[in-house]
Amino acid sequence: METQDILNFAFIGASFALYIGIAIWAKAGSTKEFYVAGGGVPPIANGMATAADWMSAASFISLAGIISFIGRDGAAYLMGWTGGYVMLAMLLAPYLRKFGKFTVPDFVGDRYYSSTARVIAVICTIIISFTYVAGQMRGVGIVFSRFLHVDINTGVMIGMAIVFVYAVLGGMKGITYTQVAQYCVLILAFTVPALFLSFQITGHVLPQTGLGADVEGGRSILATIDQLSLELGFQEYTAGSKTTLDMFFLTAALMCGTAGLPHVIVRFFTVPRVKDARVSAGWALMFIAILYTAVPGVAAFGKYNLIKTVNGPDKSGVAYTEMPEWFKNWENAGLIGWHDYNGDGKVQYAAGNAFAGKPAFDGENRTELGSRVVTNLTEGTFDASKQPFANEVYVDRDIMVLANPEIAKLPGWVVALVAAGAVAAALSTAAGLLLVISTAVSHDLMKKTINPNITDKQELLYARLAAVVAICVAGYFGINPPGFVAIVVALAFGLAASSFFPAIIMGIFSKRMNKEGAIAGMVVGIGSTMAYIIYFKFMGGTKDEMFMGISPEGFGTVGMILNFIVAFVVSSMTAPPPAEIQEIVEDIRIPRGAGDAHAH
Repeated sequence: METQDILNFAFIGASFALYIGIAIWAKAGSTKEFYVAGGGVPPIANGMATAADWMSAASFISLAGIISFIGRDGAAYLMGWTGGYVMLAMLLAPYLRKFGKFTVPDFVGDRYYSSTARVIAVICTIIISFTYVAGQMRGVGIVFSRFLHVDINTGVMIGMAIVFVYAVLGGMKGITYTQVAQYCVLILAFTVPALFLSFQITGHVLPQTGLGADVEGGRSILATIDQLSLELGFQEYTAGSKTTLDMFFLTAALMCGTAGLPHVIVRFFTVPRVKDARVSAGWALMFIAILYTAVPGVAAFGKYNLIKTVNGPDKSGVAYTEMPEWFKNWENAGLIGWHDYNGDGKVQYAAGNAFAGKPAFDGENRTELGSRVVTNLTEGTFDASKQPFANEVYVDRDIMVLANPEIAKLPGWVVALVAAGAVAAALSTAAGLLLVISTAVSHDLMKKTINPNITDKQELLYARLAAVVAICVAGYFGINPPGFVAIVVALAFGLAASSFFPAIIMGIFSKRMNKEGAIAGMVVGIGSTMAYIIYFKFMGGTKDEMFMGISPEGFGTVGMILNFIVAFVVSSMTAPPPAEIQEIVEDIRIPRGAGDAHAH
């Protein structure tokens, strides 16, 4: 076994031992500990746990990769995900904490005095959470396939086993303190190589300032990447292909989806007081900002290094026999593919798709990579007037952050740290999502709807059984994902924006909103968004058919608007809520920030 493999196993193994040890130490003994960690988590610890829950595989693995490949359009993800967190902290978290319930369906069911509304909220929670968790499991599989030398499917199964131990055993109590440890691991794993990369390429230690530094002939890193991209037939890095309307709708869907995500909202039920909910949201935003402000720099440095390394200093390509070890490592993991289009033995990276599908074989049919099959080259990829040579390289955008340390020839321990951080990011969010699914089934479906007479012990058993089933389903989606990690996660945000966000906002700020309006709005919102996503993602819908050019990732905003309109119209045509419900709405808005939460 090579030294690097030993380091990878040591770092990942040590992190697993830490997480499982914490889960055993913090084992949940009651439903309150399983659902909301007993409601006694300190704000700074909750802020760290929330940041880890929030910064999933999409943030750690895929966000910089998406920006690296699509340039300016990736800004929607940065603006939407961070802006949404501010909205969540200011508009929702304190009020939901004051309401004093365990879950989002709990809030919806009680606020809208309807078991039908509760069941619809449970269904929405399950749909959103499974869509989201699919991206996390794919992220785990990618990390293991490269760093533990197993195929992606086996990697997903290893991740399922680890999550099973500490999510099913520890519940929210175990997950919370595990996520504190995972935040420390993932933030070190992201920032350490970012500092190295920034200093190596620009001479600036901080990637936030390195992004504006000069690198070649007095040109900034962004101007240099723009020029390299144009020379290779790509669009300028700082130019966008999305319309302004689509950018707006995508950003809004990500922002409002953030404020409606069940697994993030539930974190604010774990603190002792209403004031602590707002304080922990502030801590979480600070912890999140450390990573998010570094992402644009990491994306740019990764793009620059990739082009320079693969195409060589004269941009004519590098002989495959001389390619660095990292290229062949990722090729063997099935996440980079090369086809010698012109037979010159050189690896040449440019615009265009090198393969008709994701690669399973290199140009010599030398190595089968994972379970992916390629049969022929995509037609029309070569245009000599636009690019110097045809593209011969397939790069999975989800590897950019993971491959950066190897591309930059950073020390082996940094590579191993990044592997452990990526696993921490994916597992922390997966555990939070699976817990949300299990509590929705056991608490909101079994206890509150189907059989109110079950004991605390029986409810805990149902929660753990639901978590087991959820892990198995999540594993299936991880093995058969509908897209790149960040794309899959973006769809979950659209579903959350179109279903929960309007119901929660109107539930807090409108005494007139009744159960008929909320139910109709949620059904129309998530129904229209799901139909749009399914048509364009799975049924072959074309770009020309998109409504006003809005992408499936951004359609959640349209679904949200429809939800608001339908809810308002239906509620205005039906009876107002009972007086006691209107009093609850009035009470949760009274700004008694330092008082204890009141459960109604």
